[in-house]
Amino acid sequence: MTFSFLQNRKFSFMLVVKKNHFCQGTLTNNTITPLRDNRTFIIAPYFDNRKEKITRVIAIAHHKEVKEMYCWFCHPSRDEIYISKAKIHVLSDRFDFPYGATHLHCLEPEDWDPHYMTIHWSPNITTDPLPLFAIRNRETDRPLLDFTVCISTMFGGYNNVLQFVQTVEMYKILGVDRVVIYKNSCSPLMEKVLDFYIAKGTVEIVPWPIDSYLNVSSHWHHAADPKDIGYYGQVTVLNDCVYRNMYKSRYVLLNDIDEIILPIKYPDWKTMMQKLQEQHPWAAVFFFQSHLFPNHVFTPNDPFNISSWRKIPGTNILQHVFREPDRNPNENPRKMIIDPRKVIQQSVHKALWAYGGNVYVPMNVGFMFHYRSTKQPQLPKESLIRDTSLWRYNASLVENVSKVLHQIGL
Repeated sequence: MTFSFLQNRKFSFMLVVKKNHFCQGTLTNNTITPLRDNRTFIIAPYFDNRKEKITRVIAIAHHKEVKEMYCWFCHPSRDEIYISKAKIHVLSDRFDFPYGATHLHCLEPEDWDPHYMTIHWSPNITTDPLPLFAIRNRETDRPLLDFTVCISTMFGGYNNVLQFVQTVEMYKILGVDRVVIYKNSCSPLMEKVLDFYIAKGTVEIVPWPIDSYLNVSSHWHHAADPKDIGYYGQVTVLNDCVYRNMYKSRYVLLNDIDEIILPIKYPDWKTMMQKLQEQHPWAAVFFFQSHLFPNHVFTPNDPFNISSWRKIPGTNILQHVFREPDRNPNENPRKMIIDPRKVIQQSVHKALWAYGGNVYVPMNVGFMFHYRSTKQPQLPKESLIRDTSLWRYNASLVENVSKVLHQIGL
């Protein structure tokens, strides 16, 4: 082999390898690929030329023990490997867990476009088998979809079937094109529902077996549950979903399956976002206030206690129209709709780094309905606020949900 050093790019050089077994290896199709150091887990590499020509690798890494990584790029036709030292960015929102969402920045060759790469802890040639990854987002055609919802993550044998169907059907009414779900585990009944939506082209499942590699917590902070990584790797999932849909979708909504960003002033997401984008053309992130509708408080004289739904496990969101008053804003974080082409690093309740600014959407324009157990159990019902905004859609929602449940055989 011969070495060709590129003097104008620090920590980068070219290798000409006569028998290039790395680039002739088998591509990995796994969502999570552990490296041999057992401290780094690769999710996927994405081409990113918004500022410079790099491959951005979404990964999970130990924040103290991973100090040096190298990106090996395969030439599409010649026996050449271009190696650059990765800049390692463990995202700031790690919440004190030892492992966190990580971006590896890899400078690409200046004179050719690699389509495959691998990651290694050393720049030295090795005969060890290394995983080979396809670099995504090399093609950057115009977005085909308007709205994609990223759900992170489905775990714990999830079985809230009725609320899931209601939420997806509400998304469809509001204008969703695709719902991407990072699935760790769910019930057999929920699997049947997912299969239905996959066949319809509404849902895309990304397997997320993170508990096969790390000791995961179902809590958001290390102090509450001292494990390897928080909330089933939620921050990593959000970053991957942003880049996965960067050139597929005009907007990406980042929320949980028990949350709906509901327009108040406008009938649907498209109309709302057209108006907001006209008013704020520089914006990258649109924040929506979160308001909790406790699922133990029911509507008096309930008109939506539908007999055919009673046997379906899960919450009927139409029965819960009382929301809790505002808490301390720091305890009531927002969720968002983002322009994925402007976001660089993403966390659960904020974009950590973006090329555009933030817009805090007024509540009279839209806000997030969060249907879950109460966070203020001491509140009497008289302190709750009656809000029937969702009922504007009740005719279509009831019809669509009943139709889907019938088609699934429930």
